[in-house]
Amino acid sequence: MDLRAEINYPTDDPAVAYSLVVDPVFRGEVCEATQALDYDVAVEEHHDGGATVTVNRVMSADVADAVKRFIGETVEIVQTEEWGAPDVSGQRTADLRIKIVGQPATMNGTLQLTLTGGSVTSLISGEVKVAVPFFGKKIEPEIAKAILGAIRQEQRCATKWLGG
Repeated sequence: MDLRAEINYPTDDPAVAYSLVVDPVFRGEVCEATQALDYDVAVEEHHDGGATVTVNRVMSADVADAVKRFIGETVEIVQTEEWGAPDVSGQRTADLRIKIVGQPATMNGTLQLTLTGGSVTSLISGEVKVAVPFFGKKIEPEIAKAILGAIRQEQRCATKWLGG
């Protein structure tokens, strides 16, 4: 299932938006805003100016009962972002991977921090996949809904942090 969304950062400087997405304190606040039961944020900066951001969180399975029977009462989600170095305008791209631990559910895609119309936008695109014959396509919208909910919380936190 195709998933597209965006987060608008109230800044005209891609470096400011990037510093937020690699800030473990900010990412922890986003985890708290998503009501994570437990979480860990790790940021590994690379010599080329990029970074790996790994967010591991345990969430209540806030999904339809049919899906909950499949995944359980809680889910452990590992989100990994492999950020590259900035281009000449300061914009960046990351490979995005989201995995529900112990389940055949993933999202693979990209994040692009771009300057658009005086603010920085993170363009999120990817493919949500649940590899379960006959049933996976019915679960994918529930997984996408949860991912979009987390994106909305990150938008709220970014607006609060950057004063927009």
